[in-house]
Amino acid sequence: MDILNEIRKVIEIEANEIYALMNKVNEAAVKAVELLYLCKGRVIIIGMGKAGLVGRKFASTLSSTGTPAIFVHPAEAIHGDLGIIGKQDIIVLISNSGETEEILKLIPHFKRFNIKIISLTGNKNSTLAQLSDIVLDVGTTQEACPIGCAPMASTTTALAMGDALAAALMIKRRFSKKHFAIFHPGGILGKRLLLKVDGLMAIGNDIPLVKPDTIFKDVIYEITSKSLGAAFVVDAHRFLLGIFTDGDLRRLMQVSSNGDFLNSSASDVMIKDPVKIDNKMLAAEAIQIMEKNAITVLPVVDKKNTVVGALHMHSLIKSGLA
Repeated sequence: MDILNEIRKVIEIEANEIYALMNKVNEAAVKAVELLYLCKGRVIIIGMGKAGLVGRKFASTLSSTGTPAIFVHPAEAIHGDLGIIGKQDIIVLISNSGETEEILKLIPHFKRFNIKIISLTGNKNSTLAQLSDIVLDVGTTQEACPIGCAPMASTTTALAMGDALAAALMIKRRFSKKHFAIFHPGGILGKRLLLKVDGLMAIGNDIPLVKPDTIFKDVIYEITSKSLGAAFVVDAHRFLLGIFTDGDLRRLMQVSSNGDFLNSSASDVMIKDPVKIDNKMLAAEAIQIMEKNAITVLPVVDKKNTVVGALHMHSLIKSGLA
């Protein structure tokens, strides 16, 4: 047996079935998206066995992209969990055969309360299809299973249809990355889209500040004591005038033979008009600025160019963003 060939065969079958599914999509799918979009309750997704696993994934995808949804196991539903389903909910039933007993037993309850039903099935003539308000054909011509028993291609097409519906709903809701981040605050994407500079910057006495007339020795002391690798030169109102970094110190030492810079003041050695960032900027944007300019510390200013903080690359690394 050529194992590699068998693996490729399964992938080919499933790919062909998904391609065929694309040509089956019609106005029923548009109506399904509209019904889900207008749902005032939750989307209740029900499936048995492997179809249930597809349903769980579909519910999870919808919930994380702006459409409240939950998965309900049909066996649990018929033994009490029907109580969580309300009149304003929409039901999505997944069954390849369309004759799954555990699912068909639930339909009279939904009909009693006039709850709309969308079905994903591989049999357009099944009992499930006949009792549904909207039928989405996810049928396949063959399973990828080598003995034709385990659902493989049929679960793949059902999964693809679920993803397609979720994607269409995202577009209809104008669901953006910022919205996505709200539902994923603990993930890297959430941090990149939600975490701002003012949540990571050093503030108060931790900001390395010196006046223009500060003598060089005290500038170095400020850089060393605050451990940020730089000192920001400000006036009496904390208006940013310049910056002096430990990198600037090394460069001075390399070009000076007599160390005359040791008698300088902050205004003599500072870099004027330094790169700076706004305190309301996203931390992810600050990383891009640091990387573009090959720097590790940035003065943080408000709209009046007043220094309100200092952001170091170490803080970004600790946050998990860099």
